[in-house]
Amino acid sequence: MAKGKEKQKEKPKGKNDKKAKASKNTVGVPPAPPAAIDIARYADGAPLDRVQYLEAKLILKPDNFTSVQAFRDFGKIVQRTAKKLGVGFIEDREASLRPQIREIIFGDTPDFRLYNNAFILRRRVCYVDGFPVGDPEVVFKFRHPDEKQATAVDMRPKIAGKYRIKFKAEALPLKDQVGGYRILYSHNCQFGLSQVHEAERSMATLVRVFPALAALKKSDEEKISLVNEGIVEEVLLPLGQLDFGKAVVAKCDIGLWRTRGEHKSLVGEFAFQVKFDRKEDIAEKQKKLVAQFYVTLQRDVENWLALGVTKTGMVYRLKGNEPQCHE
Repeated sequence: MAKGKEKQKEKPKGKNDKKAKASKNTVGVPPAPPAAIDIARYADGAPLDRVQYLEAKLILKPDNFTSVQAFRDFGKIVQRTAKKLGVGFIEDREASLRPQIREIIFGDTPDFRLYNNAFILRRRVCYVDGFPVGDPEVVFKFRHPDEKQATAVDMRPKIAGKYRIKFKAEALPLKDQVGGYRILYSHNCQFGLSQVHEAERSMATLVRVFPALAALKKSDEEKISLVNEGIVEEVLLPLGQLDFGKAVVAKCDIGLWRTRGEHKSLVGEFAFQVKFDRKEDIAEKQKKLVAQFYVTLQRDVENWLALGVTKTGMVYRLKGNEPQCHE
């Protein structure tokens, strides 16, 4: 994927500078034919989705997270880094409360055909005082290092209910060193489980709901099952908001993923997310400040970092499997 292009002075928002170099190491072939990548609309005439979020992530070793105080200690490092760079920080009121608890599962074929072709299917349930609340959230995403390929895949579901499309540029540290970043483009569709009435967990059902998967179906009989029989418990604490100026404000939080039952810690994550209408509208000064903060924070928390992994990748490797993957 992206190497050498990730000078720390460059901007995680500068997705345009990276997309051409990032497209070489693909594993699967997205359903959209190559000729469709440069068109301006999807097959039904709808305009192409565009990136409207930047989410910068630091994947963390789980060892330090033995209590909620470790979350807050990490938050103090974030505040110190922000202060020395002139980035504003507004603490979240929930930072002093108990963390949120969410349950996450992933679905795939036994040969991990979705993940190996850059698709991810997951369900998330929120818990309050030990009980599930709200509508379980289904997230279907196509995540790829090439922006054009991620854009070309029509992620809209065929459901009667409501859904939401979120197209993100996700910044991650380089795989083998601190001080730079690489970009994955995550083209997401999400909706409440109550918005779809397909109950059968088969590939045929998935293709009816998500036409983007049509090229991956081998038969109507093949089943979709829990990835590695794993159920993830996410412990999440909102930390606050980072203010980069000119209305560029990012919510940030920190979390830990661990297995249900054994409570085996898998991986931690710090993330901040900026929303915008058009990436071209973000001022150059703010882009550079976001990049500077992200790279500087990496150095300030170097001993905490787990390089070369993603949260989803850790779940797919629960039983020692090494699926071929673009990530």
